[in-house]
Amino acid sequence: MLSHLRESETFRSRCGFSKPNELILTQFSGSFGLPYMDISWLEISSLPDELKNKKLIDKHRCLPLAKRNNRLILATADPNNVLALEEFQFNLGLHVEPIIVVQEALDRIIDQVLEDDLDQLEISEDDEQRLAGIEAEDTDKHLDDNAAKGADDAPIVVFINKLMTEAIRKGASDLHFEPYEDHFRVRFRIDGMLSTITQPPQGLGPRIAARIKVMAKLNIAERRLPQDGRIKLRVGSKKLVDFRVSVLPTLFGEKVVMRILDSSAASLNIDILGFTDEQKQLYQANLQRPQGMILVTGPTGSGKTVSLYTGLNILNTEERNISTAEDPVEINLPGINQVQINPKAGLTFAGALRSFLRQDPDIVMVGEIRDLETAEIAVKAAQTGHMVMSTLHTNSSPETLTRLLNMGVPAYNIASSVSLIIAQRLARKLCPKCRQPESIPRAEMLREGFSEQQIDSGFASFKPAGCEHCTNGYKGRVGLYEMLTMTTEMAALIMAGGSALDLAEQARKDGMRSLRQSGLNKVVEGITSLAEINRVTSH
Repeated sequence: MLSHLRESETFRSRCGFSKPNELILTQFSGSFGLPYMDISWLEISSLPDELKNKKLIDKHRCLPLAKRNNRLILATADPNNVLALEEFQFNLGLHVEPIIVVQEALDRIIDQVLEDDLDQLEISEDDEQRLAGIEAEDTDKHLDDNAAKGADDAPIVVFINKLMTEAIRKGASDLHFEPYEDHFRVRFRIDGMLSTITQPPQGLGPRIAARIKVMAKLNIAERRLPQDGRIKLRVGSKKLVDFRVSVLPTLFGEKVVMRILDSSAASLNIDILGFTDEQKQLYQANLQRPQGMILVTGPTGSGKTVSLYTGLNILNTEERNISTAEDPVEINLPGINQVQINPKAGLTFAGALRSFLRQDPDIVMVGEIRDLETAEIAVKAAQTGHMVMSTLHTNSSPETLTRLLNMGVPAYNIASSVSLIIAQRLARKLCPKCRQPESIPRAEMLREGFSEQQIDSGFASFKPAGCEHCTNGYKGRVGLYEMLTMTTEMAALIMAGGSALDLAEQARKDGMRSLRQSGLNKVVEGITSLAEINRVTSH
């Protein structure tokens, strides 16, 4: 097949092909009798739009470069892929003439081609009319038949793929597809806040839900019960992003929420999490203890997993055996044995933790302590020479101690096993390009909790403005932390049955900085606004 695809020297020079400048490429292209081209300089704006068959480009990782009469110049790093050449020839109706290029340069340009229209999130009017033309009573049968056959509804497929990829690019954590009586909306959660991205025609709601259910391998015919699934989306040539899918029947249709689990987007650098120098040293010191329990607490979405994995990343050396039990596994860290909890199959946090203790562990991480059984096993592990890390859902560090007591864990076990409790929140950071100075009266500063020393320092406070580089004046988030250490006085108070208020007062005496104080310090540093701190913390 390749005999009629070889180029003349004249045609090569006219198309701008260069001779290989590396021995391996010279040998490779020579063995196939094909030219080599350096495409590192290529801009996607120079590629003909009519040749950008993105489905084929993404499937075969080949790139059409130019059309000369009835010939298609196709860049490929694998000339042995005859199927790719044949599919391009069949779909574009042109004789394919392959050229050999470097894989890295090809992947870079293909990724740009596949992403260059992600901002166009609307469906064309023709597509809307065609999709909305199906009568409501026929929709269920149409969706079931197409799902059974694996058929794709092209406009919906493109629309959802664009939304998913755009969500990754914008740094969103969740996508919400929401049907209502008179409209349908799609929202992204970016930096902890939901905002509407687009409102497709209401009639497309069942189609969108059905397509996502097909992608997540869920039961397309089941619309009365909640369902959960997962989707893997390839972004670029190598990066895979997991989406956790939840489908919930509502009054006006199925609401779909997709949680993005992008391991590559999580930064495990302790220096950028928002710890003060004192807090960072305290965390690192407790990580190096031979045994004990570190608990991280806060609401869903407060960054607990990243804080734990930052610690595990520090501890992840060849000399240590580290195992984790999570639901779900959100961050893939090589060198750590990660277990996905599966309650339906009987694999619970307690069961996984019990098995870990038979696997000669040094460090154990439990995604969440939800019940007494898990808590008792974790405490036992912390008391028998293991470092245990886990999370709970409480509002503050002192409340974590009372939560364990209320679960039924004996006070003496808590006092002897818990070494550090970290409560945390995530606050949005002001956009440095558009933030504006804000004048706050001294009396108001005192009411908000600023110290006299902070006020007298004459710090500059800022408020959000909004620009093209941010979302409503904010870009990115920073952690706010309060850290409670198990001192001798705190252990004695726990044994004496102290209340949450007593424990909080003792923590302050021991030097604990509250979440509110940590937030106000971020205002003093110009990182965030007072309004944002009031949103995420209480007085």
